[in-house]
Amino acid sequence: MIRQLEDINIAENKKVFFASDFHLGTSTDEPSIVREKKVVKWLKKIKSDAQHIFILGDIFDFWFEYKYTIPKGFTRLQGTLMELRDEGIPITFFSGNHDIWMFQYFQDEFDIPVYRDPAYVNINNKKFLIGHGDGLGPGDRKYKFIKRLFENPVSQWMFKWIHPDIAFKIANRYSKKSRLKNLQKDHEFKGDDEWLLQFCKDVEENEHYDYYIFGHRHLPLILDVNNSSRYINIGDWIFSFTYGEFSDNEMQIKKFVD
Repeated sequence: MIRQLEDINIAENKKVFFASDFHLGTSTDEPSIVREKKVVKWLKKIKSDAQHIFILGDIFDFWFEYKYTIPKGFTRLQGTLMELRDEGIPITFFSGNHDIWMFQYFQDEFDIPVYRDPAYVNINNKKFLIGHGDGLGPGDRKYKFIKRLFENPVSQWMFKWIHPDIAFKIANRYSKKSRLKNLQKDHEFKGDDEWLLQFCKDVEENEHYDYYIFGHRHLPLILDVNNSSRYINIGDWIFSFTYGEFSDNEMQIKKFVD
């Protein structure tokens, strides 16, 4: 059963924002700290307009929470998130395949709820289905098996008994290998074979949503599911630097220019 989030009614001159796939901590041609600074600039830029901010997973290239330990770094982002929350701006996280091990830290420290599965929300009487997008749609059985393994409480319990220095090194290496393996595929448009589009069409046969909003694919996309429904993938912050914006009952993808 898909969880329903609290309805959002956008105040005058306010907007709802969506972003995904920052992959902070990963090594690319551009150092992670440069991308983190861009994300922070974007958050500060939209602050005065934001009614609500949804961040749809793969915020970090790897994340694991021990009882008293989290991965070091990302302090600029965390400080900005706290600033936004202190000013009363609601923020909602959806975990992705790279930060699947987000537990209670952001809920406890920032009052930012974290959801693992897609959820729906009514925004100005438009119905949105929102999530990261991994593991949905047909195919990709190997990943779906790995995801179930990583979500298993026993696997998580076993991993936490590895010393963080060793555990983070292993996990970061695996994360990097996975990302490099899929780098080209992530930026290839598959037309009618876009598996998240197929997922949306399958869902739409039984339940109508005006918008399906996902990340994970790293490719900014706006595709018709049918005559009254759209699938929107909001892109990434490695190459695209794009985000979603909903205002005046219209959903758009915009590019952040530093």
